Amino acid sequence: MSKVYDFLNEAGVFYLATADGAQPKVRPLGLVLELDGKVMFGVGDFKDVYKQLQADPLVEIVAAKPDGNWLRYTGKAVFETDPKYSEAALEASPNLKSVYNEETGNKLAMFHLEDAEAVVIPVMGKGESIL
Repeated sequence: MSKVYDFLNEAGVFYLATADGAQPKVRPLGLVLELDGKVMFGVGDFKDVYKQLQADPLVEIVAAKPDGNWLRYTGKAVFETDPKYSEAALEASPNLKSVYNEETGNKLAMFHLEDAEAVVIPVMGKGESIL
């Protein structure tokens, strides 16, 4: 898993694709953690992306590095209920504390991918599985 985490962390911004009925939706994310051997992501439980993941947990995450290599990470989103994951995310990204706190009532829902595949693909050439 650390190869996936390292790639995403180095890329900085990556893109999460979900389905909204028959319509694909893609949005940029930047929050990624590696905890308990899992690559963890977070979304607001009040956002459409959370509802989309609840309705259809199959996702794809794509990231690209400046050298042109890119990552395709696919799987099933599984949400974690243990608050230690959202607490760790807020400690890692303190700027999010203004959005996710008791005063706003917003909660950060953390998930990882199961039944996942990850492929690193060079600009020119065939991809290589890293899971």
